[in-house]
Amino acid sequence: MALIVTLIFLSSGLFLGWSMGANDASNAFGTAVATRMVRFPTAAFLCSTFLIIGAVTSGSGAAEGLSQLGAINALPGAFTAALAAALTVAWMSAVGLPASTGQAVVGSIIGWNLFSGSPTDLGTLGRIAATWVVSPVLGAIFAMLLYKLLVAWISLTKPHLLSLDRNTRSGLLLAGIFGSYALGANGIGNVMGFFVEASPFRDLNLGPFEVSSVEQLFLIGAIAVAVGVYTYSRRVMMTVGDSLLTLSPLAALVVVVSHSLVLFLFSSTALESLLAGWGLPTIPLLPVSGSQAVIGSVLGIGLLQGMKGVRQIRWGVLGGIASGWITTPLIAAVIGFVLLFVVQNVFGQEVYQASRPLAVAVLAAGPAAL
Repeated sequence: MALIVTLIFLSSGLFLGWSMGANDASNAFGTAVATRMVRFPTAAFLCSTFLIIGAVTSGSGAAEGLSQLGAINALPGAFTAALAAALTVAWMSAVGLPASTGQAVVGSIIGWNLFSGSPTDLGTLGRIAATWVVSPVLGAIFAMLLYKLLVAWISLTKPHLLSLDRNTRSGLLLAGIFGSYALGANGIGNVMGFFVEASPFRDLNLGPFEVSSVEQLFLIGAIAVAVGVYTYSRRVMMTVGDSLLTLSPLAALVVVVSHSLVLFLFSSTALESLLAGWGLPTIPLLPVSGSQAVIGSVLGIGLLQGMKGVRQIRWGVLGGIASGWITTPLIAAVIGFVLLFVVQNVFGQEVYQASRPLAVAVLAAGPAAL
């Protein structure tokens, strides 16, 4: 019975993982599929495999950064907040817009903070909001630099057309693998970060290996993301990869690499330690929007082509995407607040544990606490 209850409460996180796979996870291979350089079944398999590896091995950094915004301390509350984010992203996916799972998660956490009376860490919120601007800008900068370097290399080496096509296809596969790994490492905090404080699992000791409760959460969430990639990501792949700006295969390669670099920067604990060791400012480990990084990279390619590229950008599509970025956190916050009210007052579930004053806590614990 306890296992069934646990699975029920985790189901919203799994739904959110599926929504992320249907939306954000497509970015690693979206431009490759849209340019017909990689078949969708191949892209879905590689994306799912390396996304799971990235989530389990490197997902803790960004997840910990997100937890500073608000730590949901009751399993029913985590279920409800994750459900609010998942419903928001699923609706955006249904209309073909690449909504940011991270923005929906932030909105639902703020909704929980408001409902429970918990403070929202404004410093963390400010850093997260800053990434919504920085990630597309970095994507555009990386794309322009990489595109110039790639064009210069082609002009210098003058490869045969067939050789260039083969190398581009291989590059898209490798870049997609890197992007999938980076997305798993950066994005799994959005999927299962709700449940870290109220995790229903215990650490497992498997001989020479130890699997923590958080790693178990990340594995389950990553599998749900993989299911979303297989079942519903093709439509958003075409929106991101082709509707905004028609890309050549070389440009598609640059976009995938740029997007992957942005995610890697905001999720690598090794890079953070390296910068700190050199006495340099570190990059905050936070979940960032893969969709925003991809679109910034695509715009960077268009701007690099001058007025011709600017005219080719489908500004109406961009406006629709940008409006989704603005409304996503607001919608998630409202849905989260309403659902929390319903779950607590209609279904009688405790969606948050109110902190008690120290004196009250000591009296309740009895003499053993003294």
